Amino acid sequence: MKSSHFSPSSFTRSVHPLFVLLLSHQHDLLSKSRLVQVSFIFLLVSCAPAPTPATPPPPSGSVLFEDEFDVNTTGWDRFANEGGIMDYFEGGYRILVQRPGLNFWSTPEKDYGDVRIEADTLKLAGPDENRMGLMCRYQAGNHYFFIISNDGYYGIGKFIDGQTTLLGQSEMKPNALIQPNMINHLRADCVDNTLTFYVNFTEIASVQDDDLASGDIGVLAGSFSQPGVDVSFDHFVVMQP
Repeated sequence: MKSSHFSPSSFTRSVHPLFVLLLSHQHDLLSKSRLVQVSFIFLLVSCAPAPTPATPPPPSGSVLFEDEFDVNTTGWDRFANEGGIMDYFEGGYRILVQRPGLNFWSTPEKDYGDVRIEADTLKLAGPDENRMGLMCRYQAGNHYFFIISNDGYYGIGKFIDGQTTLLGQSEMKPNALIQPNMINHLRADCVDNTLTFYVNFTEIASVQDDDLASGDIGVLAGSFSQPGVDVSFDHFVVMQP
């Protein structure tokens, strides 16, 4: 009503007393209505659930994800084309790279912050000058990588916006812990901004970087000047550091 926009005293001087009574009654109802609305709002606020506290991380060493690749339905890529193959193969996960200077990687579509990743890797065929390793904090192509080659070299690096950068080294470095033509056990720790690489249960490198804080995990393989890189991964496990 228009009368609700004016004070009762100024408005009642020029109207009939009965109308004043009706107006006063309406104003009283309006006031009560507002009181009910305010009370209802207070009731809604007071009944709202309290914020859920943040879930604490699992205890250190807890298994977050693991895969023996015994079945082919655990979320890893499966494809074959002229560039190569990525697929489950004889109880492992195989990556075949058929072109020079090419990387393939696969992730199971997870999302983690701090992780400890472990897996066994083995060269099946192809040149000794190859790349095979683990990934963490994968986000729309960007990721950290931890790689070795069958001829005994290693590297930690990142792939950001199409650019590959080694961290803590200008090129891949040799290390006697890498066993050519044998199973090598790899471990990658991604904790806060520290990236630590282990080969066959011994730490070989640790660097720091702040670009990526969380994301998917995975495996990768790649070729240098020669195609035909053929590697396998097995006993893949992700743990809480």
